[in-house]
Amino acid sequence: MSHYEPPLAGKLAGLTSSAIRDLLKLTADPNIVSLAGGLPDAELMPGARIAAAAESALRDSAALQYTESPGWGPLREVLAGRESDRLGRRVDIAEVFVTHGSQQALSLLAEVLLDPGALVVVEDPAYVGALQVFRAAGARIVAVPLDDEGLRVDLLADLIAGGERPAVVHTVSNFHNPGGVTMSPGRRQALAALAEEHGFWVIEDDPYGELWFDRPAPAPVASYAKSVIRLSSASKIIAPTLRVGWMVAPDRVCRAVELLKQGADLCGSALTQQIAADLLTDTAWLAGHIETVRGVYAVRAKALVEAARDNFGDTLRCSAASGGMFVWAEFTDGTDTAELLPRALDAGVAFVPGRAFAVRKPYANAMRMCFTTAAPEVLTEAMSRLAVAAGHRVPVQSAQL
Repeated sequence: MSHYEPPLAGKLAGLTSSAIRDLLKLTADPNIVSLAGGLPDAELMPGARIAAAAESALRDSAALQYTESPGWGPLREVLAGRESDRLGRRVDIAEVFVTHGSQQALSLLAEVLLDPGALVVVEDPAYVGALQVFRAAGARIVAVPLDDEGLRVDLLADLIAGGERPAVVHTVSNFHNPGGVTMSPGRRQALAALAEEHGFWVIEDDPYGELWFDRPAPAPVASYAKSVIRLSSASKIIAPTLRVGWMVAPDRVCRAVELLKQGADLCGSALTQQIAADLLTDTAWLAGHIETVRGVYAVRAKALVEAARDNFGDTLRCSAASGGMFVWAEFTDGTDTAELLPRALDAGVAFVPGRAFAVRKPYANAMRMCFTTAAPEVLTEAMSRLAVAAGHRVPVQSAQL
């Protein structure tokens, strides 16, 4: 009797696993200093405060029940207030939609906004999670490069002038993942103006905006146009385990997303959304908590960049560590980071090669490093190990970590 194996969907043929998630499996060794993962520091997460909020929520059995597909109403009210302050305009609760992390919002938006073959413009280097979503949606992806002021909006304008018609432009406007840069105010206004003039959506992905070190991030792109959909999350400022993300979008977009979310998971967790609402409304506590996280991350970012300069000099150019979680670094001597990685792992340090974020340019000489989960002295040691692996220093006795 013949046996036929049922097929999988054809769209899976072009998808690959995240190189970053695969690399995390290799860095479980406690002897490896991992700069590869994009993880906030669990030691800074407010476990006791979360526990107290959970205990309070569980006094009401409603926390154990299904909740509304757009999110628990009181949480959406809290988020509408926070986003109103951020955008400088009133955000109605109908414009706020809570998702299972902001990554789910991105995935649902791809289904709502994109038909197969639609043009999506991304930044180059690009956020890997966005590339996975847009490729799964069957989009045609075109990359526009970054510089120190963020997305090259002038090149986007040239692309449009040449006849391209994007359906969506995706940007990580603040403390870019992986590029580390922040879009300038002028470019934010220019991007919003292009979206209004040519009728495309901008998805402004902003999980890092509150993690600034030197000065607050500029006003969001979404403050300049209603065709900008803003995404954010509690993962980086409180804890990823809550899986509370949100988007601010026109009501018609939220209603379309609601239809799809009902088919995906019906609704999010009433318990974690009530916990998030409790924490977000405790404004004095939250401000102090975020200030603590900023202070710790700022010291670590500075330590990483200074150690890179001390060990590599002008051979390694690093992005300005002014916020967020990442430093983007590029070798100027032709070092191929994909070839360097196995030697680096042998030396006890991990990073993500630039190729993982490439769309148009290969970024063979680049890498992303995350500074959030290691103490300054450990980051200094990591750069020393990397210099040995790259052949920039003679091996010496490694410090005990």
